[in-house]
Amino acid sequence: MGDFIIYNTLSRKKELFKPINPGHVGMYVCGPTVYGEAHLGHSRPAITFDLLFRYLKYLGYKVRYVRNITDVGHLVNDADEGDDKVEGKAKVEELEPMEIVQRYTNSYRRNMLQLNVLPPSIEPSASGHIIEQIETVQQMINSGFAYEVNNSVYFDVEKYASIHSYGILSGRKIEDLYSNTRDLDSQGEKKSGLDFAVWKNATPDHIMRWPSPWGYGFPGWHTECTAMSTKYLGEPFDIHGGGLDLLFPHHEAEIAQGVACFGHSPVNYWVHNNLITINGQKMGKSLGNFINLDQLFAGTHQLLEKAYSPMCIRFFILQAHYRSPLDFSNEALQAAEKGLERLFKAVTMIDGLKISDQSTIDVPGVIEKCDNAMNDDLNSPILIAHLFDGVKMINSVNDGKSTINSIDQAMLKKLYNDYVFDILGLQPDISGAGTENSKVFGQVVDLLLNLRIVAKKNKDWSTSDKIRNSLADLGFIVKDTKDGFEWELKG
Repeated sequence: MGDFIIYNTLSRKKELFKPINPGHVGMYVCGPTVYGEAHLGHSRPAITFDLLFRYLKYLGYKVRYVRNITDVGHLVNDADEGDDKVEGKAKVEELEPMEIVQRYTNSYRRNMLQLNVLPPSIEPSASGHIIEQIETVQQMINSGFAYEVNNSVYFDVEKYASIHSYGILSGRKIEDLYSNTRDLDSQGEKKSGLDFAVWKNATPDHIMRWPSPWGYGFPGWHTECTAMSTKYLGEPFDIHGGGLDLLFPHHEAEIAQGVACFGHSPVNYWVHNNLITINGQKMGKSLGNFINLDQLFAGTHQLLEKAYSPMCIRFFILQAHYRSPLDFSNEALQAAEKGLERLFKAVTMIDGLKISDQSTIDVPGVIEKCDNAMNDDLNSPILIAHLFDGVKMINSVNDGKSTINSIDQAMLKKLYNDYVFDILGLQPDISGAGTENSKVFGQVVDLLLNLRIVAKKNKDWSTSDKIRNSLADLGFIVKDTKDGFEWELKG
């Protein structure tokens, strides 16, 4: 399977990846809180861990990839105060919380499909694992690291820190954290301002609440990931991932909870992607500076100069290393769009290259460089640079300036199939957004389907069926609607 090196946030260095069970990898990634549309910031962790998922499978591992849906317990204020984000949205829209959950879960999955993000092996929801979370809370109480007060249960950070290292992941020191908290007498029912809720008492008007040994309540945000990750992956498991903004307090709390429950850290490798920023500021719903993915694909946001295809967004993200910051700009997206079009154009040339008896280009050298880039902590920008070195070779052969033999042509085709399509997850986009070629392609399909509508109105069933069947043979899925039609190309 080769030597795959990955940066471990826990050790703060690159490490040779060694799964607990040879040939098998357990990976858990914190998914979205479903109370709004997915935005550009959500796309980075999704694509980062899709890249890791794809590459581990390419290396020959059998991967169980778990990505959760947070639909309860994530409060507006991370200090265990304020409204539940999902319930707050439901109250504003006068809907059941699960209606909000279903709407935005469906929307998120649709956006992920557009970005060609593979679905996880398991996608558990917090509300569907209340029993497991209650059991996890009880384990923490039994170990002496959690305490009950007024029907809520809190994790005792001070007691934990007296025995274990709290801050081992984030690098924060307990002394510094203390200096940033309020005095003990202003902490209400908590022993310390550092303590966090693992189960919260719910008032009678709180909609999302469940019975527990401590009364009606709901789980703390941190509790759910500990419960769901270990349920499906065991403990310890291989990889836990998420955005850099989750490193503290969320992932730090997960380590503490895992040690409290099992006596050891629950995860071997912690992997964090950096953030997408706008003018150097983190993008997020709370800051109001986010661009929804649907707005990106349609070009309807005020910050956008035009629409950008899902594959353009994916390529834009992959052009930066996952641990590096990435700043949004129209110029960067337009450059990504042009680069992607150039890459796909070269890929389509490979089959038509003139074959010679010998090669004057170094295909094995490009392959080795691509492999080395991905084995060095998923270095996608270096990989892409080497793929463009290959593009220069393809263009050189196509222009008659270099030669290629049949063996190297086959190797070159496999390289681009493996890395462009299977690993980077890029695919030609015909959605009508993005490049001019894509727009024209989409318009041609629309033209054919509009001709089919005319044929149906004229009761020319033969022409109508021929258009539909011919498109189906080409891989198109056509759905008739009351307003006309919808179509998509099979992945």
